[in-house]
Amino acid sequence: MAEKITKRETDYSQWYLDIIKAADLAEHSDVKGCMIIKPYGFAIWEKMKDALDKRFKETGHSNAYFPLFIPKSYLSKEASHVEGFAKECAVVTHYRLKVDENGGGIVVDPKAKLEEELIVRPTSETIIWSSYKKWIQSYRDLPILINQWANVVRWEMRTRLFLRTTELLWQEGHTAHATKQEAIEETEKMLDVYAEFAEEFMAMPVVKGIKSENERFAGADETYCIEAMMQDGKALQAGTSHFLGQNFAKAFEVKFTDKAGKLDYVWATSWGVSTRLMGALIMTHSDDLGLVVPPKLAPIHVAVVPIFNNEEQLTQIKDKLSNLLADLRSKGLTVKFDDDDQKRPGWKFAEYEVKGVPVRIAVGLRDLENNQVEVARRDTQEKKSYSLDGLADNIVALLDDIQKNLFEKALKMRNDSIKKVDSYDEFKKRLESEGGFFAAHWDGTKETEEQIKTDTKATIRCIPLDAVEEEGTCMVTGKPSKRRVLIAKAY
Repeated sequence: MAEKITKRETDYSQWYLDIIKAADLAEHSDVKGCMIIKPYGFAIWEKMKDALDKRFKETGHSNAYFPLFIPKSYLSKEASHVEGFAKECAVVTHYRLKVDENGGGIVVDPKAKLEEELIVRPTSETIIWSSYKKWIQSYRDLPILINQWANVVRWEMRTRLFLRTTELLWQEGHTAHATKQEAIEETEKMLDVYAEFAEEFMAMPVVKGIKSENERFAGADETYCIEAMMQDGKALQAGTSHFLGQNFAKAFEVKFTDKAGKLDYVWATSWGVSTRLMGALIMTHSDDLGLVVPPKLAPIHVAVVPIFNNEEQLTQIKDKLSNLLADLRSKGLTVKFDDDDQKRPGWKFAEYEVKGVPVRIAVGLRDLENNQVEVARRDTQEKKSYSLDGLADNIVALLDDIQKNLFEKALKMRNDSIKKVDSYDEFKKRLESEGGFFAAHWDGTKETEEQIKTDTKATIRCIPLDAVEEEGTCMVTGKPSKRRVLIAKAY
């Protein structure tokens, strides 16, 4: 199977697509720009979803669901918001089809034109805030902490599986607060939730930061983000959390009476991550042999491949491993005992390798006579014989070590990718030859940011939250700068 995967150094984009195909994660659909997430890929997404959903609820949020369709007039109420999404919107204009009287098949019924067009949601701030207007009258109604798991549509011209598709799956949190400070704290809290998830579950190190004005979410006062670095030296925005100020409250006239009896507009946040995390996972850890999945997100933790020649041998192996399999499952591990007699062991080894199963156990009758099995770990390709005695505990420890090793490897790659530059010429030269994050001084103007993007196709990914004040001069204009920003080419 690995022979069907293009090497990263040969063609990184093709390697990425080959991984998705070989690991059976997703495929293009007949609808241009949309994808089909296949069972194995969706199982990984479900693991992500479950881990995030648990954390959302632990921080006081509840799930709800809002309509897929948004009246066009709602989008018009927040000017910067509609401007940011106008070119990506899918519009519903009619509500009925009919059979063409001239034999032209099914056509749109011209008599079924909607009085007001409906927008297929690109994001849900407007429809949600129209509801919050009905829900909020007093400070006693606040805060509202709601999340929804949904699909959204953004009409993309150039798509790539998981990373950029016309329809995508995501979660979007939408909260309402009585004070500015409370809303800012919520924005920062959810950014921390995303960062912790990325690092603890995805084993993907991230930089927490604030977006520049040019890169800010349409309708937000401030956008916080987590940025990750992929193996090809390009950055990937893995999640965003937005402080919306009172913009949407003012657009939809959402006011409340505070404790002093004063009428004021509500303060808001929104935050979200999407199936592009699947793309991030692939590009952070996978290799030329296939997908690599961190154990905490693996649909299968352990694949057991029995080596047998007949049904009798298979039964003997299964009987002797029954206690081990039960012990592994009792520890919360998902174990697949592959007794398929239509496929040879070598084929199975390759399948679990390309699908990134963290641990593979190979065992035959002779192994059992010696009270041992062969254990292979996916991250390092190391194979080692383990005693059956205490094996379940050793497998748990091995999975923990794999999770840790993947993070440390990715962290080293990320840290090695960050370079300080002070000269624009040096930046442009190294950007093309090395890629990665470049920590550089910027004068804070939109004009300079646009020039960098035009000249190099790189963007200011974020102003790191841990950036220290450092007097310097913008590498482009020579104007004063108080801190470095991270610049990179990005997905």
